[in-house]
Amino acid sequence: MRALTRFQIRLARLWMTVMLIGLLIFMVGIQPDLIGMNRSITVGFVQIGVWLTGLAILLVAAYSTVRVIRNGKTNSLRADIGIRLIATGYVVAAVGSLADFIGVGAHRMPVVHFGYIQMIGLVTGVLLSMLGVILYMPWTKEVKTEDIAPDPTEEIPTLGIESLH
Repeated sequence: MRALTRFQIRLARLWMTVMLIGLLIFMVGIQPDLIGMNRSITVGFVQIGVWLTGLAILLVAAYSTVRVIRNGKTNSLRADIGIRLIATGYVVAAVGSLADFIGVGAHRMPVVHFGYIQMIGLVTGVLLSMLGVILYMPWTKEVKTEDIAPDPTEEIPTLGIESLH
C-alpha cells in the first residue's frame, strides 16, 4: 500500500476532528447534564434529534477518515459489507430511538417514553456501525517473499537421482 501524502494526512486529521465533534454532540444528546442542559426528566424529540445528528456526523467522519486511509485501495467484499453495516447500524439506531414517534414503539403520542427496548435498539445500531467501520478498515497482511516463491538460487533436492544424461 502506498504511503499517505501530506494532504491525505491533513485530511484524515480533519475528519478525525469532525469525528470527535460528532462524538461530543452525540454524548450531549445522550446526557445533556454534561453541559447543564437537562430541562426535563423525559427524553424528548429534540434530544433524540441531537444524538442522532451527532451519531450521523460521527459515522460520516469515521467513514471519510477510513476512506482517506484506504488510499485508493479497491473495496473488497469485506469493505463493501462494512460500508453497508455502517448505514444499516445508523438506520437501526434511528428507528430504535424514534420508535414511539414513528408509531412502532410501545407508547403512543403524546406520552412517549424512551424505554429499555429502544435503548437496546440504539446500542445495537451503534455497535453495528462500529463493526462496519472496523470491517471497512484496510488490513494489510505482511507477505514474505519466501512465502510467494522459493529462492531461485537454492538447490532443489534430487532424492538420490543424479543426472539423467
